[in-house]
Amino acid sequence: MPTTTKKDKDLLTRLADAGEDAIVQLTKTAAGKALTEAVNQTRNRVDELSRRVRGVESLEARVTALEKQVAALKKKPTARKSTARKPAARKPAEPKA
Repeated sequence: MPTTTKKDKDLLTRLADAGEDAIVQLTKTAAGKALTEAVNQTRNRVDELSRRVRGVESLEARVTALEKQVAALKKKPTARKSTARKPAARKPAEPKA
């Protein structure tokens, strides 16, 4: 692993400072402000989408659990009581007059 010298650190520090200064100058312009606003909106949208995805993941887990329950219920034989049909009651015979 190469060792960094003080001169290299100074160069890296100067580059970092120059980059920070460039970003500050960029945000002061109208185009820079629009870019900053667009980046912030994108970040907010990504946050919102990630929250929604987490909600979908929990729903998927619930659906999977319910599918397992349905599969288990389908495997169980349903025990139905067989009821014997009773013959229909006859009407009493009308008395002959």
